[in-house]
Amino acid sequence: MRHQGKITTWKDDKGFGFITPNGGGEPVFLHVSSLANRQRRPEGNELVSYELATDAKGRPQAKAVAFVGERAVGRAAPGRSALPPLFAAGFFVLLGVLAWLGRLPLAVLGLYAAASVVAFLAYGHDKSAAVRDAWRVKENTLHLFSLLGGWPGALAAQRLFRHKSSKASFQTTYWITVVLNCAALAWLLSPYGAQTLQAMLAAV
Repeated sequence: MRHQGKITTWKDDKGFGFITPNGGGEPVFLHVSSLANRQRRPEGNELVSYELATDAKGRPQAKAVAFVGERAVGRAAPGRSALPPLFAAGFFVLLGVLAWLGRLPLAVLGLYAAASVVAFLAYGHDKSAAVRDAWRVKENTLHLFSLLGGWPGALAAQRLFRHKSSKASFQTTYWITVVLNCAALAWLLSPYGAQTLQAMLAAV
């Protein structure tokens, strides 16, 4: 038997929340692993249907949770366009060409590669922690990695792990970090920016 209710509490950093049943009653615990659609994470106030179960202590727990009104088939997964991965791949190709032409120091290319690896690993750890209900990586930390040049690796992790790719507020901030990072790179490619970068590298 399936029940309906509203997600009235959701802690995305910990991967759990509570559903208030329609008509009232004791809140029902919801863990992210019980979502039927793993490509979409709750933000709060969503209507859902669920199967009612109990945990080891007899407390109500939701299983097989589905968002009300969401089509089971024929729904395009959010954020699954091929354009973002192509953009990230093209970005690295551009960096390689600029480095080969001498317009960009190899150190900058190495920085982007290293930051992308760190961001990718951080997303992987956070995804694993979400499933195990363990200590999570803060969203601000993930955004910082993207801002410092790791956004291509972050994008790859979002697609591969299907993590943070459907949370609208997170995606908005993520793409802001991408724009800011690309703007900073464009400034470094300007004559004044190039001089500043060369001076910084010489000081190191």
